[in-house]
Amino acid sequence: MPAVRPPGPPGLPLLGSMLDLKRDPLGAYLAAQRDHGDVVRFSAGPPGLRARFYLVFSPEGVQQVLAGQAADFRKENAFYHEIRQSLGNGLLTAQDEDYVRQRRLVQPLFTKRRVDGYADAVATEAAALVERWAAVPDGVVEAADEMSRFALRAVARILFGADVEAAIDVVRTRFPVIGRYVRSRAISPLPLPRSWPTASNREGAAAQRELYRVCDDIIARRAGQRSDDLLGLLAEARGEDGEALDATELRDQVLIFLLAGHETTATSLTFALHLLGKHPEQQRRARAEVMSVLGDGRPPRAEDLAALPYLTMVLKEAMRLYPAAQTFGRRASRACTVDGVDIPAGADVLVSPYVTHRHPEHWEDPERFDPERFTPEREAGRHRYAWFPFGGGPRACIGQHFSMLESVLGLAALLRAFEIEAVDTEVPVASGITLEARGPVRIALTRLG
Repeated sequence: MPAVRPPGPPGLPLLGSMLDLKRDPLGAYLAAQRDHGDVVRFSAGPPGLRARFYLVFSPEGVQQVLAGQAADFRKENAFYHEIRQSLGNGLLTAQDEDYVRQRRLVQPLFTKRRVDGYADAVATEAAALVERWAAVPDGVVEAADEMSRFALRAVARILFGADVEAAIDVVRTRFPVIGRYVRSRAISPLPLPRSWPTASNREGAAAQRELYRVCDDIIARRAGQRSDDLLGLLAEARGEDGEALDATELRDQVLIFLLAGHETTATSLTFALHLLGKHPEQQRRARAEVMSVLGDGRPPRAEDLAALPYLTMVLKEAMRLYPAAQTFGRRASRACTVDGVDIPAGADVLVSPYVTHRHPEHWEDPERFDPERFTPEREAGRHRYAWFPFGGGPRACIGQHFSMLESVLGLAALLRAFEIEAVDTEVPVASGITLEARGPVRIALTRLG
């Protein structure tokens, strides 16, 4: 069958779909899939500055972009450029030889055996969180803020060990500034040079300087010392020819790990708590499983992951409905065909877990919370790219086992200690660097035991 040019929303004569995308991009993508199919062309912006890009929604098309034809789709779009400018050329943004070299050096630090060794740090932070929540006077906490704090402290402890406190406050306050700055520049049809002294540029530059400073100070303080935390292991990592990461490369990797390692996990945990707080029967089942494994009160361990299959299913379903990487993009390096549709060279191509995870041909009643979708039998019968919160292909997330370990063990510790009820039953979401709650995600806690 010959390839065809894809349809797309008509938009407005002067601005195309710009207003819809600015107001609610995820809603616009869902509507586009419903009305126009699995490969959709968007146009947005005024004449002369109009951006045109393609959304690919079918699992088959996603597989082509991320895996089967991955060499034809590069991380060269405006979004990755802005992350690179703000947070350096780490594993998330590197290309070609830089990426191959970094992946070769870093991969041994993310094997299952190595990641399982990080479980103690997760358990330490989870225990501290339980103690803090137990002292909340009215028993109501804001899950998004709390999970961001927990996930950041866990990943920072794994990265920095004893230096964790030196980094927490700066990272916690500066990363959101960088996130807003990166997104505003990436979606602008004509971003001003970063050197111009606008309020936004000054704020973004100040946040970047503070993040660089705290990482550089810790790296300099460690020079010549051996340590067992992830920063120490990164500093000691060597390739086959003895190559190592220099101080700038170390900082770039640390910043990317801090970003990817805490925001994604925080999103998964926030919405897992929110969903369990709305669905008491699934919460009771998850807690019963946790108590059968951790009922003796001991800290959760890496080997407990295999004994918590239902809790893992809960988290996978939360990541289906609320994937942290709600949309991510590539740029076509040559003209090609995706899912039967022509894609021109140089076109920006986006895939959206948020939309594909709701694809009606692959998910029955897609808005319903149902952890049973992730039994081994049902997973085996589903297309590999119907669910892809960690991406896929050669650029799949290197930290996916760590994210699942942190999420399952952290959630297990909380369910053992508290019964949870959602205060905010409806939580609108928005697109940032990762998926964000647009409003509070409060949960009410009842202490158990």
